[in-house]
Amino acid sequence: MQKIEIFPSILACDMGHLADECRRSVEAGSDGLHVDIMDGIFVPNISMGFDIIRVVDRIVDIPLSVHLMIVKPDPYVEKCVELGADTVLIHIESEGDIRGALRKIRAKGARAGITINPETPASAIDGVLDEIDEILIMSVHPGFGGQSFIAEVLNKVKILRRRLPGMDISIDGGIDTETAGRSAACGANIFLAGSSLYRANDMAAEIRAMRDNATKHFNTGLNS
Repeated sequence: MQKIEIFPSILACDMGHLADECRRSVEAGSDGLHVDIMDGIFVPNISMGFDIIRVVDRIVDIPLSVHLMIVKPDPYVEKCVELGADTVLIHIESEGDIRGALRKIRAKGARAGITINPETPASAIDGVLDEIDEILIMSVHPGFGGQSFIAEVLNKVKILRRRLPGMDISIDGGIDTETAGRSAACGANIFLAGSSLYRANDMAAEIRAMRDNATKHFNTGLNS
């Protein structure tokens, strides 16, 4: 069984108290933190420059997963690793040398991940499977937090898990305890959650519930 991991997404935290929010995530039992960087072009929003990686890396000593929602990620992936990213996720829908960017991430000693938007078929990443350590399935349209979970992407999770039993498959968008369980049943093992965790009265209890439900349901729906 793949390791079940929970990564709070700091896009949903109280940015006025970033250090406290990051430490709260660690104390609550998170496996890492997720950082979204948007350029306002690839997605219709702008969030956090690259220096946020350095800042968060100084605050906490847990893995950082950095998701680049930018038009041309290739020139920036090495910088992300140098600033403290342990995983760098880029979009298959991005422009430029995607395969080369993934190679650069790995060459710098980090994990390379490819991200798939809700409308993009699983087959779109066939040409880069040998260059990745993680596949991120977007279960909302990227660019804004707090969106509703798009259940139709679960079939894509299921397809990829059947094809790649040893791959880390993450999911991002509308993730809470219930949707984490549904996603785990189809084969997802890494859960990127923002609003449901940072708005919870007890983040630690929410993370435990999410982890327990995902563990209980992992892969149970693959034959349906």
